[in-house]
Amino acid sequence: MIVYDRLWETMKKKNISQYHLIKYCKVSAGQIGRLKKNNFVSTHTIDMLCRILDCKVEEIMEYRVDIAEDSKKSEENK
Repeated sequence: MIVYDRLWETMKKKNISQYHLIKYCKVSAGQIGRLKKNNFVSTHTIDMLCRILDCKVEEIMEYRVDIAEDSKKSEENK
């Protein structure tokens, strides 16, 4: 599962608010909502955020094993 917890940390470090992203950087409120919920966003959006925040992908998102999904797959393989 991809999570965007690092995005909020990076924004805080760089003193950039969600309002700033929406109002001045033309990031849609819908995309912000999707990021908050750890939903799918396009690589275009990730690229745009990296450019705006002048950071690496690793400073925006990370992969975490979804324990519930991993357990479900283990049960199916038995």
